[in-house]
Amino acid sequence: MPLTLRLAVRDWDYMTPLVLGDVSSPKLDIRVDRVGTLISHVGKSDTYDAAETSFSRYTQMRIDGDESVVGIPNFIMRGFRHRCVITTKDSPITSFAQLPGKRIGVTGWRDSGNTWTRAALRREGVGVEDAMWYAGRLTEAHPITDRLDGFGRPGRIEAAPGERPMVDLLKEGKLDAIFTPFMPDGYFAGNSGFRQLLPDFRSAEHRYFADVGYVPGMHLIGFKAAFVAEHPWVVGELSALIDESQRVWLSKRRKYADTTPFMLDELLKSATELPEGWDASGFTANRKMIADFAGELHVQGILPRLMTPEELFPFDVDGSRTSAA
Repeated sequence: MPLTLRLAVRDWDYMTPLVLGDVSSPKLDIRVDRVGTLISHVGKSDTYDAAETSFSRYTQMRIDGDESVVGIPNFIMRGFRHRCVITTKDSPITSFAQLPGKRIGVTGWRDSGNTWTRAALRREGVGVEDAMWYAGRLTEAHPITDRLDGFGRPGRIEAAPGERPMVDLLKEGKLDAIFTPFMPDGYFAGNSGFRQLLPDFRSAEHRYFADVGYVPGMHLIGFKAAFVAEHPWVVGELSALIDESQRVWLSKRRKYADTTPFMLDELLKSATELPEGWDASGFTANRKMIADFAGELHVQGILPRLMTPEELFPFDVDGSRTSAA
């Protein structure tokens, strides 16, 4: 009889083969819930055994000594962040190097994606101390929550004025740019009044990849530690299924590439412009990226000390222990 595993992930298209059962295991009965908001702490969840987990929040668990979550270096969400900085269409700002002294909005200070975006700015000479930062909700539809998460500093990192939507502040000239992983409603219609800050963000991302050698990881797979202790084999089994789901999805997209008019062009570019294995799971394949992220968390003041990749991931994707564990 297969073991039931309750999994919470965002609605990633490459998980479709797993959700539909095209990819499966006789050992596991995987019940997938597609969630809009990540499970904050799968170790404390009564609903899930494993979940898509914020890389940043996972590192906080590790440094706090919280071992109720077993994270593995299977990065279910990766992406370049240069595209995630927007401004107004009439703004004169077209490079990160122009951002010193500017007012920048962020949707959450410690978010993994925003940490990587600040890392991209830092490579262009713009550190945390070089701008004024405001954390807030992107639009009126988003809830008012604590987006500073304890990292506020008067005069440097503050809540958005009056908790007003940041897109309104951007339109009014009270912000110069916004970091956002999701574009606001109406953005793709072309008349939103906003644009990517970098007119050719793709070229900037190519240069970034050439420099660092990876596509940044934002979210990983986290397991409830008690579940892993009882069923240690489940780590490798689920990770392999997720990898296979991504492989099957890509194969089908390359065959059925008419879902958007330019899908084939994008698939061809990704295949020719990125090396094979750019999205590989596993500790060795991702060690440099993990180390760089830990370094950024420390430099940006989110972690009080530098953590090693081995500290962050005592287990690899096959359930084996990493070298220092």
